[in-house]
Amino acid sequence: MTTIEFSNHGNTPFEKLIGHNPEILAKWNNLEEVFFKNTTLDPNLLEQVRRTLAFGNGCEYCMVKGGKADFSQTELKISLAVSFAELFCKDHRSILKDHFSMLREFFSEKEISELCTFVSFISASQKLGKIFNLTEDYQPNAVIKMEHMP
Repeated sequence: MTTIEFSNHGNTPFEKLIGHNPEILAKWNNLEEVFFKNTTLDPNLLEQVRRTLAFGNGCEYCMVKGGKADFSQTELKISLAVSFAELFCKDHRSILKDHFSMLREFFSEKEISELCTFVSFISASQKLGKIFNLTEDYQPNAVIKMEHMP
């Protein structure tokens, strides 16, 4: 059971939880759409970062949607983005200028900006899912069950 009741606005369980204010829901969805359709970052990179954040933020709803990150360690750009996301989850205050120097080896300034805003937005979404107790039972697109998580 979620910690608040579902609203009558939204298409997904997550949307119904933030849909108590339809204007917030609309803006939230618009921003999410921009991240997945109008950035210079590769969609697979974004998905691997999203998966990594799901486990770092403890959102079951998001964990079962795709499972753990799944990419080749030879994909250096994705590896670096995932490592940055892991660090952000553990302690965003520990991110230093040196971390940005490493990002600049593979990412443009625009991509770094997009990556950091994406990580922040997705973390906020997943933390909402966690505090609203949005469990795997509400995820209609689950590809894995929590009991099968390694």
